[in-house]
Parts: sequence; structure tokens; C-alpha cells
Amino acid sequence: METLHVELGERSYPIYIGSGLLAEPELITRHIRGRAAMVVSNETVAPLYLKPVLDALGGYKAGETILPDGEIYKNLDTLNVIYTRLLERHFDRRATLLALGGGVVGDMTGFAAATYQRGVDFIQIPTTLLAQVDSSVGGKTGVNHPLGKNMIGAFHQPRAVIIDTRTLDTLEDRQLSAGLAEVIKYGLIDDAEFFAWLEARLDELLAREPAALAHAIRRSCADKARVVAADEREQGRRALLNLGHTFGHAIETHTGYDTWLHGEAVAAGMVLAAELSARLGWLATDAVARIRTLLQRARLPVEPPPHMGTADFLQHMAVDKKVIDGRLRLVLLRGIGQAVVTDDFDPAVLRDTLEALTADATA
Repeated sequence: METLHVELGERSYPIYIGSGLLAEPELITRHIRGRAAMVVSNETVAPLYLKPVLDALGGYKAGETILPDGEIYKNLDTLNVIYTRLLERHFDRRATLLALGGGVVGDMTGFAAATYQRGVDFIQIPTTLLAQVDSSVGGKTGVNHPLGKNMIGAFHQPRAVIIDTRTLDTLEDRQLSAGLAEVIKYGLIDDAEFFAWLEARLDELLAREPAALAHAIRRSCADKARVVAADEREQGRRALLNLGHTFGHAIETHTGYDTWLHGEAVAAGMVLAAELSARLGWLATDAVARIRTLLQRARLPVEPPPHMGTADFLQHMAVDKKVIDGRLRLVLLRGIGQAVVTDDFDPAVLRDTLEALTADATA
């Protein structure tokens, strides 16, 4: 087991990474301050991994809430299921919630913890690659709205993140690729050496070679922990972690959250960000080609949905959280490993890029 730390003063917490950690109950119980714990999972993950977590809670007042599986259920109606279960079981503000699942479960459990009785503890136990390298770390919680992704939420840091890499053994290939999109993102933002390592070792990651996966998870978590520690509430540098996300969230919103996985949308979004950066004269065309090639090798889409045009993108992007005082900010690239957050770009170039790479190109 390896332990990383997210340094946030009194809100600091560990990230445990290792194989078979669900069989070590003390990792869970040491971070529960009261005597009550509610495990939140979904219909896919619970049959696989709920039992060892409940076994770890043998000395506690324990409960479980099992949600339907899918981004389409990441909404206020499903969130209310968690609140109802907590109230039915008379859980008080000393309760701890445990998020056992992927990013949807983690985001909703974290938001429930942030808001139930004005805030209770929670622990992240991510079981997908995407959740292990991204959404479980950093304290972003929330739900979707039909008009925008993650538009309702709160910053609420977990007490701990417990990453059992063995849970990836049961992950679908498509979900593994979706997680690789976020791994690749870290290389593009400020870790060119890691990007080159991914180019060399991607086949091992796709084959689920344990040492390669463990290294990619450690490197990704370390990169994110460093950024979060410097900018917890995304007032500056943390926004770099949104590379590809403004375009990607537009895709997810447009497709109703039930067609594209988050990582797939981010992959296509990163290509759009790279293409725009090249058209602005910031990024070399050979760098764009490297990005496209690596994402394609990871079995990820590099084009937007065939039915989505420029107007669709601009409509959804106007609702993005990175719009400040009416100005859209984007994360763009000045090189591999050199991301910047900026609103200083020509809107006409953005429109031209979208028209060249979306449904408008074949209209």
C-alpha cells in the first residue's frame, strides 16, 4: 500500500492506494468519528464489493443505500433517496457516509454528506479508474441539471480516499478507457514526462497490467493532490484540471447524460481544445496528432457526436461554470504539459474550429 496526502490544513486527508484494501477494515474504521455509517453504492457495484465494506462496519450502526447505475440518475431526485434513507434510519450529524462506486456515486454521496444536517463526514471508496484518478480526490461534489453538468453542488472534502486497485478487475473495458481519458489529461496539463510514459506504456494499461495501472493511478492522484492543495476552491490553477471538460460537458448535456460516458466526452473535448489551440497558433500540429493518436489508442472518441453542431456547443457552453461575468474561459494548450486557463481568445476562431470539426462540417 502507498499513502499520498492532500494537504489542506485541518481538512487534509490520506489517499490509500493498493491491491486488496477492502479486506483491511481498519483503513475504513480509523476515519469514522461517530458510531453510525451509511454505505451508498449502486446496483452494479454493490453485489461485487458491498459485503466487505459492511463487514468492516460490524461494530457500528450501519446501513446501505443502493442507487440505480448511470449518469442519467445523477440528479436531485436520486439524491433525495439518500436523504430519505438517512432520515428513516435516524442518522444524526455524527454519521459518516461511504461512497462505494464510480464518479456518479462519489459525487452524489459527497453532496449528500455536504448538505445532510448541514454537513457530515464521508469516505470515498472509488471502484472505477476514472473515480480513482479524478473524481474521488479534491472534494468536488454535486448533481446534474437538464441544462448543465454538475451545476448544483458543493466543495466538501472526504475524510479519506481508499483505492483498492483490485476492483478494476471487474471494470468493463469501456469504463477502463473512460478512466484513461482523465489519466491522459494529467500528462497534457503539466506533466509532459507522464504523457510520454503513457505513450510508451498504454498497451500495458489496456491489458490491466497491475504495476502499470498502479503507477498511473499514483501519478494521477499525486498530480491532482498537488493542484488541489494549492487551489482548493478553483479560484485559479485548479481550473486547469478542466482541460476538455467545457466541450465534454456540452456533449454530455446535449446527449442527455445517457449516451456518452464522462471520460469519452472529455476525450473528444480535449481534441477540440487541442485543435483550437493549434488554430490560435499556440500548439504545434504534431502535438495535436500525438494527442489524437494516444486517445484513439486508448479506444476513446476523438470526434464530437455526429448530430451535434456549432450552435449546440455554444448554447451549452454558455451555461458552463467557467463563464465569469459573461466571458467564457477555456483550458487550452501551449504545448504538451503546458495548459493555460484563458478568456483571451478570438471567439471567431472558436466558432471556426467547431464548424470544422462538428456536424456543421458535413451539413
